[in-house]
Amino acid sequence: MLELKNISAGYGGVDVIRCIDLDVRASEIVTLVGANGAGKSTLVKTISGLVPARSGTITFDGRRIETASTAARMRLGIAHVPEGRQVFAGLTVGENLALGAYVHGARPDATQARLAAVGDRFPVLRARLSALAGNLSGGQQQMLAIGRGLMAAPKLLILDEPSLGLAPRLVSEMFELIQGLRRQGLAILLAEQNAQLSLAIADRGYVIENGRVALSGSGQELLQSKDVADRYLGVGAAADATGAGRGRQLADRLRALLGA
Repeated sequence: MLELKNISAGYGGVDVIRCIDLDVRASEIVTLVGANGAGKSTLVKTISGLVPARSGTITFDGRRIETASTAARMRLGIAHVPEGRQVFAGLTVGENLALGAYVHGARPDATQARLAAVGDRFPVLRARLSALAGNLSGGQQQMLAIGRGLMAAPKLLILDEPSLGLAPRLVSEMFELIQGLRRQGLAILLAEQNAQLSLAIADRGYVIENGRVALSGSGQELLQSKDVADRYLGVGAAADATGAGRGRQLADRLRALLGA
């Protein structure tokens, strides 16, 4: 579905990501893992067109899109839920959601059908359609940001740090939601600092370090990797024999938590 080859991008005269190769297949969750500042957000912004690619190619559903506008990429089926939610605080919940469908020029009846579907998934939003988005809690604003993305009827949903700032209970609910979207056939690219939970639900993952892909593999392979455990899972500098075992134990605990 999505394929990046040799992608580099950045700001000013500095490349933040360099020579990235990555792919996302239909109906799978792919996770980007890395420290803050590693380049995850720049990478997803490059895919959605918010940051221009300086080299390389981006192919989506068989079409080259690296020079396409953000709006054109949305029309093709890429929706990006940015870090920090970025809802329109002065607009109502309903108006924020309707904006998600704007790029398609959807007819009022089609927009209402999408609103109904989002309301079924997020009953709290349906109950507060006339409330100002700025008056929602942090968790509700994150639901609104995701709901707005779903209003675009995407084939690929990009989520940038969806758990950021959420209470632990809401974090678990957020990852359960992501799994549910995948089960409905949506492909998801997840950039997330919570390596434990994101790798536990991922089909595949990429570890981003200093703007490059340092490791890649299935979610469970990366979760059980001693290198990943030492750097991102809080395991510490364990011996090789115990590092893999701790990774497996962590994977089992997270699968039980998420019902995976």
